[in-house]
Amino acid sequence: MSTNETAGHRDGAAMRPPTPSSPEPDPRRWWSLAVIAFAQLIVVLDATIVNVALPSAQADLGISDADRSWVITAYTLAFGGLLLLGGRISDMIGRRRSFLIGLVGFAVASGLGGAAASIGPFLAARAGQGVFAALLAPAAMSLLSTTFTNPRERATAFGVYGAVGAGGSAIGLIAGGALTEYLDWRWCLFVNIPIAAIAIAGTVFVLRDHGLPSEGTRRRLDLLGVVLGCGGVLVMVYGFSEAESRSWGDRLVLALLGGSVVLLTLFALWQRRASSPLLPLRIITERNRAGAFLTVGLANVGSWGLFLFMTYYLQEVLGYSALRTGLSFVPLTIAIIIGATQIAARLFGRVQPRWVLVPGLLLQAAGLGILTQLTPEPAYLTHVLPAELVLGLGLGLVTMPAMNLVTQGVETRDSGVASATANTSQQLGGSIGTALLNTIATSATAGYVTAHAAAPEAEATVHGFTVAITWAVGILLVAAVLATLLVNVRVPRSGGRGTGTGARTAAEAAPQPQVAV
Repeated sequence: MSTNETAGHRDGAAMRPPTPSSPEPDPRRWWSLAVIAFAQLIVVLDATIVNVALPSAQADLGISDADRSWVITAYTLAFGGLLLLGGRISDMIGRRRSFLIGLVGFAVASGLGGAAASIGPFLAARAGQGVFAALLAPAAMSLLSTTFTNPRERATAFGVYGAVGAGGSAIGLIAGGALTEYLDWRWCLFVNIPIAAIAIAGTVFVLRDHGLPSEGTRRRLDLLGVVLGCGGVLVMVYGFSEAESRSWGDRLVLALLGGSVVLLTLFALWQRRASSPLLPLRIITERNRAGAFLTVGLANVGSWGLFLFMTYYLQEVLGYSALRTGLSFVPLTIAIIIGATQIAARLFGRVQPRWVLVPGLLLQAAGLGILTQLTPEPAYLTHVLPAELVLGLGLGLVTMPAMNLVTQGVETRDSGVASATANTSQQLGGSIGTALLNTIATSATAGYVTAHAAAPEAEATVHGFTVAITWAVGILLVAAVLATLLVNVRVPRSGGRGTGTGARTAAEAAPQPQVAV
């Protein structure tokens, strides 16, 4: 066994909690949380805010129907494909510096996109947003991980972070609808500039990097790992995006997905040999983190499925405006915030994490299960609203502990790439979910039309939605089983020794990686 593998085995065998001799908490840490959450909102917001503005942008810039999907794909490809690189760069040059560069670059790219007069500059700006988001997102999460080491405060911080991450997509739909209807579609990009400016000011005056590696621990960039790893993820995301518009049997789709498997296999083999691996295998082979990564990815299948089908259902079947559609997702956002900050954050550290994750996944499945009963008749109050509330609570319960687990016990020098891996899981889950569920819905709709020639179009469309959502329910149930089997971190059986105020040290209070009986 190589030295790298041995070290990985030792690290993976125990998710080591912070040491008792950790430094005093940063007195500005809660302001830092606000800055980090604000920046994370920008990244998540842009995954959906442009969706609502797309028809207006398409007409204004003369984008063809064949090319309009690239408005979304240009962002997701650059973001998902470069996350691992962005995470490792933040570990090498410092998370605060990467965070600041990401904010500035994202703001500039947003301004260029909003001012674009043709499709070329517009798509280039969208790709630029994705590039800087890939630097910003892992830096934000790793800054959160290194700033909050006290278990109770860490749970609260990750609850807020998880709520922003999970609810940001819904906020994007609301903001996109309002800006498009009352101002102009270009403000869906321009709005990032003042938000980024506030976050930049907060970074300069408030944010500290508590985990900057010393000169002796900084490593060279694994260039071959970048080519294989980032290339494999990029090709996979592109393959799934093409499967949505083509078919799973299309030659290009099969070539892309097959190529991604080859690249990622070579990447894994290389990481076992590399002296300074881009993604140390100890990060993903530890069973609790592996369970958290899988849970995050599969949970996003369900949430992205909701946004995908409910947006179409509300606008095309029920005839809602873009703004009304966005406002319809407000209850979902509120439920996510409650689930992450008021339930999951309070339970985490008191019960085993899997008993927060598993009920959350089951709630998501139950929420989507309600939507399998949809009909073309108006059903917002009877079906959509209850589904949003149940699914939102579940998503909040899942996101907070999962995001906490993926960075818990990771060495400071690897926190950026560990955070990037979690973000990559989210992106891949969303891409797979969007492509897979959309393909299932399209096929089910076509089959329904063939079998019921006289059926109204809306009836066939809703039938396709319900069939695809049923598959999403099954995926979430599989995720619940995996979380039960893989996530076995336990909380301590007894309280700590205390510090005179009843507070426990981080090492005493952090959940311990013991196998549950």
